[in-house]
Amino acid sequence: MAKLYQSEEYGTLQRFVESLYQEAKRVTRLDCVVHAEIFDLPTDLMEIVELLPPGTYSRQRLCDQLNSALVGHGWGLVYGTVE
Repeated sequence: MAKLYQSEEYGTLQRFVESLYQEAKRVTRLDCVVHAEIFDLPTDLMEIVELLPPGTYSRQRLCDQLNSALVGHGWGLVYGTVE
C-alpha cells in the first residue's frame, strides 16, 4: 500500500483561496481558473480548480466544492483541505 505524505505544496490551495477572496465576496469559475493560472498552481491542484462547475461562488461554497474534489481524488492529506 502506498504511503500517504504531505506534498511540498501542502497548504497552497488554502493560500490560493485566501488571495482569491482578499477583495471579493463572490467569484466565478472563470475567476478561479484565471487566478489559479496566475497563482501558478501545480498540475494536480489546477485539475481540482478546473473541475469546478460553472457558476458564482461564495467562499464557503467554493471551499465545499474544492474539498469534495480533493477528497474524491484522495488528495486531502497530500495537499490539505481549504476553509
